[in-house]
Amino acid sequence: MNRTIRNLTVVAAAAAALITSVASADQLDTVIKRGTLNCGVVADFPPMGYFDKDNKPAGFDVDYCGDLATALGVKLNVLNLTWGDRIPSLISGKTDVVIGSTSDTLERAKSVGFSYPYFVFKFQVFSKKGTNINSFDDLKNVKVGAALGTTYETEYLAYAEKKGWGKGNYTAFKSENDAFLGLYQGKVDAIISTNTNIATKLQTAEFKDYVAGPFVPNYDDVVGLIAKRSETAWISYLNLFLIHQIRDGNMNKHYNRHFGSDAPADLIQALRDNK
Repeated sequence: MNRTIRNLTVVAAAAAALITSVASADQLDTVIKRGTLNCGVVADFPPMGYFDKDNKPAGFDVDYCGDLATALGVKLNVLNLTWGDRIPSLISGKTDVVIGSTSDTLERAKSVGFSYPYFVFKFQVFSKKGTNINSFDDLKNVKVGAALGTTYETEYLAYAEKKGWGKGNYTAFKSENDAFLGLYQGKVDAIISTNTNIATKLQTAEFKDYVAGPFVPNYDDVVGLIAKRSETAWISYLNLFLIHQIRDGNMNKHYNRHFGSDAPADLIQALRDNK
């Protein structure tokens, strides 16, 4: 009887140890063991994410996915997401990390975990020449649009509510490409996007008659990598990865590739300070 009890105790202890081992395994272990990094990007947001002439994902964010996979010693699987897909893709397990220019809002941090910042944007108005949008308050007199689920949508609507003209003149578009197409087709008079995306559009023949307008007042858009909120060891690794991106010169290399110049010193310093 005592031997049986002892045997059962040994079995129970072994089972408990196995359960503890499984429970302590984290996303970092999972990615390395799997041998593939599932990295989500938004591929209609140049120069951060886009499809190149061979229809392959490219851009600053895609380069970061590649560097992360290399650091981990695994293969890379890039998944194209819409803005609205970013958080659900993590929760469902479709992605391990999203490098998708995600603003580090406190509301989003209730659902996902954020890394240190890796980029800072400005939000800006984009419109056809002659629309006469000289200040952000001029938007109350025109039809305005933005991509659904973006921070610049949230910031515009909050500003319009505060100023008293509300959202009666506002149109939400499913994606970034749809927002620019809507502007081009005349569905809206102006859209809100990032200074980086607008800069790339101004270099195209399609938008040669358009102009970058005023910035969203008093707002810098600080963005981070996102992962499952519970994966603290994985997020710690991502933080160290971002430090090495600056320290090893990769951040500046990719900035040169996609923006045509060295990363501004104030951007590098802001990323160092914000970590």
